[in-house]
Amino acid sequence: MDKGLISTQDIIKIHNISYQTVNYYTNLGLIMVRKKIGNSRFYKAGEVRRRLQTITKFKNQGYSLKLIRDMLRK
Repeated sequence: MDKGLISTQDIIKIHNISYQTVNYYTNLGLIMVRKKIGNSRFYKAGEVRRRLQTITKFKNQGYSLKLIRDMLRK
């Protein structure tokens, strides 16, 4: 396993969010899968942490997830 990669289960435990949230954020393109092994998805730990902080900040300011996605792409 590459260093710095975490699984969906790790994200759930570390960031205290649900599997459905991780899946939804992945499907929207808010967090990116960096490696797939079988049915398991792995993400860069630092990138996930930064993205989730940014998502939370913008959500608290009233932005929609789709608008946040567009802002993160710039």
